[in-house]
Amino acid sequence: MSKDLRIRSHVISDDERRAPNRAMLRAVGFTDEDFKKPMIGIASTWSEVTPCNIHIDELAVQAKKGAREAGGAPLIFNTITVSDGISMGTEGMRYSLPSRDLIADSIETVVGGESLDGFVAIGGCDKNMPGCMMAIARMNLPSIFVYGGTIKPGKLHDKDIDIVSVFEGVGQFNGGAIDKDELTKIECHACPGSGSCGGMYTANTMASAIEALGLSLPGSSSNPAETAEKRNDCVEAGKAVYKLLEKDIRPRDILTKKAFENAITVVMALGGSTNAILHLMAIAHAAEVDLSLDDFNRLQKTVPHIADLKPSGKYVMQDLFEVGGVQAVMKLLLKEGFLHGDCLTVTGKTLAENLAEAGDLKEGQKVIYPIHQPLRENGPLVVLKGNLAPSGAVAKVSGLKVTRMTGPAKVFNDEESATVAVMNGDIQAGDVLVIRYEGPKGGPGMPEMLSISGILVGKGLGESVALLTDGRFSGGSHGFVIGHIAPEAQIGGPIALIENGDLITINSETQELSVDLSSEELSRRKENWTAPPLLSRGTLAKYARLVSCASRGAVTDYFEDAEEKVKQKV
Repeated sequence: MSKDLRIRSHVISDDERRAPNRAMLRAVGFTDEDFKKPMIGIASTWSEVTPCNIHIDELAVQAKKGAREAGGAPLIFNTITVSDGISMGTEGMRYSLPSRDLIADSIETVVGGESLDGFVAIGGCDKNMPGCMMAIARMNLPSIFVYGGTIKPGKLHDKDIDIVSVFEGVGQFNGGAIDKDELTKIECHACPGSGSCGGMYTANTMASAIEALGLSLPGSSSNPAETAEKRNDCVEAGKAVYKLLEKDIRPRDILTKKAFENAITVVMALGGSTNAILHLMAIAHAAEVDLSLDDFNRLQKTVPHIADLKPSGKYVMQDLFEVGGVQAVMKLLLKEGFLHGDCLTVTGKTLAENLAEAGDLKEGQKVIYPIHQPLRENGPLVVLKGNLAPSGAVAKVSGLKVTRMTGPAKVFNDEESATVAVMNGDIQAGDVLVIRYEGPKGGPGMPEMLSISGILVGKGLGESVALLTDGRFSGGSHGFVIGHIAPEAQIGGPIALIENGDLITINSETQELSVDLSSEELSRRKENWTAPPLLSRGTLAKYARLVSCASRGAVTDYFEDAEEKVKQKV
């Protein structure tokens, strides 16, 4: 007899008492033969609210086709998405990070509630990917992630542009460098079709990291959205989940500490988004793997930054795809001893076995620098600590000429008032702009600040003004920006105690973030500090009360006793 792959759905398929359950499935197309097959879910993040996800309905159909051809009984279901690009700079951005955990919760709910045996998860916009991966890690059923793919670059005046060009264009317009007509042209040409934002921003960063983790098929993170390769990724993913069921390979067989080290290495080499730190820690928490800021710090010191990719570089993901893709970069990193080649992947093979079949980078390409002649000798994502961030903060220093700054604080309790100050010319070179009460609890939702960071760059202040926050930055942000400051202001972290004029020092070389105040003065100010009230109703109110510190991934299911078990297990 062949192996029964109905590892969970047999509770519906075999029991006479489950005739009513089967009747419901017959109404959606199941036959007698389907009840003998494993039920494979296709978790689709399709939505018309963002170009990142507009095409995923078609990709889900392709994944269903692959699962059906392999021998499964597939079912498509949906979950939500929030467009970071559309919500950026508005109150809507507060819902972005919470959507990650909602996506994870919703996929877990459907997979658990419907007794599915395995699933394919397809994501496009930034929070889709970690949300899908958190569900995959939690459920620990045979599963694969598929990235919806990158958008093509826009074209204007024979130059490539993208969504970040528009954010920076606002600053250029405000500073008088361009007129309204030029800003409108940038707006109208930046996003030419389907797919996620094109640089090494959060979506492409996380797609690359997931491939390095071993949870997506080789090459799939680089394949652009509107290509035959991307449609084939989905067909093959549907087939591959069936094979994982046959081999009984589960996500936690793949998501080991060494796999996370591979992901961090690839993110550092590509110059990825600071959000990768937050999301990889959240995925590790779901997989019960002990991952901390110290692990990022350790690998940052040894991994060179070799990718000339936006936001600090010249090229976009489409360019990387054309010269060999993430697989070719990983092959180079493995050859130079930076990756653990013995890690298992969703192909059933090791990472090294997969990469043995991959092509090399194209001869003469300029996107990826040689390992021994890198853009930067160590990783561009730097963890900072000091009396302003005892639990850590994160900076991205790729492309920066300035590595150290001391300046007077100009303090704002929300992004909007800080943005008005920047637009009015109240923020000058040498200032340290502090935006607080924007952390996971205080935001609530830890909003990204691509809007204000883009305006600073557009006004020519990207390296002469330091921007500090307990909120986050988009993968598209660059300049002298430091986020994830923890503890956050809402719970009385030192950032809540800063006053205008306090001298703040940022030093990425010594990894210091400090304020020139004694511990006695900070304690005195703390005694006179009162936390602002939290929201009392709705999803953001629930999120603010459940969410953990950013230094633990800002997850909503962190409990001390569970963490102790993880530490003991590891």
